[in-house]
Amino acid sequence: MKCYVNCRMGEDGLIPRLGNMKALLGILAGAGASYGLYKLLRGGDAEINKASQRKSNANAMAVQPGSLVAKVSGFNVVSKTDSGNLTTEMASSEILSKSPGSLEPRHLSMLLSLLQSSPSPAERREVLITLGNAAAFTVNQDLLREFGGLHIIAGFLSDPSPDVRVQTLNALNNLSMNIRNQEQLKIYVPSVVQLIEMSPVNSDLQLAALRLLTNLTVTDNHQHLMKNSITLLLSLLVVSSEVLQIQVLKVLVNLSSNPDIMDDIVQAQAPASLVLLFDGCTSTDVLLRLLFFVGNLRAWRPSAQVAEALRRQQDSLYCVLLDSSSQFHSRLPLLLSHPDEEIKAQVARLLT
Repeated sequence: MKCYVNCRMGEDGLIPRLGNMKALLGILAGAGASYGLYKLLRGGDAEINKASQRKSNANAMAVQPGSLVAKVSGFNVVSKTDSGNLTTEMASSEILSKSPGSLEPRHLSMLLSLLQSSPSPAERREVLITLGNAAAFTVNQDLLREFGGLHIIAGFLSDPSPDVRVQTLNALNNLSMNIRNQEQLKIYVPSVVQLIEMSPVNSDLQLAALRLLTNLTVTDNHQHLMKNSITLLLSLLVVSSEVLQIQVLKVLVNLSSNPDIMDDIVQAQAPASLVLLFDGCTSTDVLLRLLFFVGNLRAWRPSAQVAEALRRQQDSLYCVLLDSSSQFHSRLPLLLSHPDEEIKAQVARLLT
């Protein structure tokens, strides 16, 4: 703003000129004070705005169902841009339009960070579902391993929430479909077995744990880690539902295909009621796997000395299913009349 003062250069114009200058200085001083007050007030507003923005950013980190990752899990997350600024809008626009197989590395890294920072069991569960779906793809299995994600996810095997533990096992199950991942996951076999032992029979926890163990025992690389768990699996077999029985038998069939641990398998304590499962009333899917399991056991040939030692262990699997005194031998021929052709074929093979 400009101020123009009209004055004469003569003496008679000096006083009016000085008066006008004082007025001008007063205006300017007042303007300066007003600007300082304005700046002070605006500075306070800026601090309030900054605090408000920080609060807004903190709230953005809270996972709100339905606002993000809808394609994968309907879950709200916040992503980091390359400059390190949190931008929910970017994450929403990118992740909402992606399928699990097309998530980018930064999205996976973001989800792992969110999993570790989330205080809510429901939020942890949803993030694990997202990661589990993404882990169905080989590229993501490798990326999650490289990000340290296997150990981060496995850390939730001991989460207080059963639902979180189930989704942890499901995510690890998908991640275990990768040989290099199995090398890292093998250290969690004891924890997974303990979950089976401590969880209610026929629970989702037991089923998810057994699925993971099925993948980890597909090859003989880590089967020896299960040697001390045979008795637990055999006991579960006679008390569980059909769905769980099938999963138990998948693990047992895998293990019994390894001759190096067969001594441990046949010496394991087994319930006498195991032979009652070899019956026409048993589910076809269960019975067929039982016959495969026995077929693997009978391929093992103990020395006379070992066989004699096993006979003294009346509750061993050897005595229950393999010894000549076992009731199994009298029940097997009855299955030749089973309506399923594959069952009859397996029975005939065992009888020859």
